[in-house]
Amino acid sequence: MDKKQSLELCAALSNAKGAPGFEDEVLTVLRRYGEGLGSFQEDHMRNLYLSRKENKGGRPMVQLDAHTDEVAFIVQAIKPNGTLRFTTLGGWVNSNIPAHRVWVQTKDGGYIPGVTASKPPHFMSEVERKAPPAVEDMSIDIGASSAQEVIQDFQVRMAAPVVPDVTFEYREKHDLMFGKAFDCRLGCASILGVLDALKGRDLKVDVTGAFAVQEEMGTRGAAVTANRVKPDLAIVFEGCPADDTVAEPYMVQTAIRKGPMLRHIDARMITNPRFQRYALDLAEELGIPVQESVRTGGATNGAPIHLSNQGVPVIVIGIPVRYIHTHYGIAAHSDVANAVKLAVAILERLDQRQIDAF
Repeated sequence: MDKKQSLELCAALSNAKGAPGFEDEVLTVLRRYGEGLGSFQEDHMRNLYLSRKENKGGRPMVQLDAHTDEVAFIVQAIKPNGTLRFTTLGGWVNSNIPAHRVWVQTKDGGYIPGVTASKPPHFMSEVERKAPPAVEDMSIDIGASSAQEVIQDFQVRMAAPVVPDVTFEYREKHDLMFGKAFDCRLGCASILGVLDALKGRDLKVDVTGAFAVQEEMGTRGAAVTANRVKPDLAIVFEGCPADDTVAEPYMVQTAIRKGPMLRHIDARMITNPRFQRYALDLAEELGIPVQESVRTGGATNGAPIHLSNQGVPVIVIGIPVRYIHTHYGIAAHSDVANAVKLAVAILERLDQRQIDAF
């Protein structure tokens, strides 16, 4: 997969609409771009599995993980005035929600535009102006004027998923991608990039890409994928919050353009230190730029995967993304390319003996 193809894949995945529990469009993109790389299967949660056609069985199983969902919203109720009360899916900062375009799913599965709305300042009291915004005081406006119009004419129902309306852009001069859902569609793109790079190659391990749903709702999908794949080792790709615009210089550990970030610890996983050191040393040996971090918060699908079965060595290869969990993200394509390069290098060298050493 060359850079042009990789960018096309990143764009298609970013533009796909995939609220937690409603990841159908993302799976369609993955099936289209993953054709020829192996065999696809799904489970009843709509987790998607892609097993290399070169897998032979009877060898250690490596799971490549990324999640297909994005932070989003869901319609909670339809108000008499035709606006939609909603609640969040995933972790949002309330002040980032209002005054953005969104897509609202209709009865037939299509999407129509809307706007996340709040009371204009002209109608706010002094107390309201100073109070922090609350989701229950916001609404989504699709242009309707009554609940009946919402249901009958706009064909929008309770529990309709809602996602940000953002179109992917790439700026060649600075190698920057702008778009939504980089957490974790860039990880999904990385899995296909790895499997494409290894196409036709003989490894000493079997490899299954597992695209997990509902990560933003508590890593739910990965609890199922780990039990199905039963990995001996796993590599988790994740869109990680970049800190280079918010942290003081000596604490910057996840900057864009400086390579993927390998975390030693987060709120729900202490990374296997032997696997972590192996990956960091290999990156140094091969001249692949990487960063490392110690995180006190956050979590990834590595949490349920590393606790599955008899315990699984897991590393997280994080792609730095500025402003994740908002409508817009900024990331460097070079960081995606280096995440793929590192994972490929690891898989080329893995065997049972090395996994046992972890």
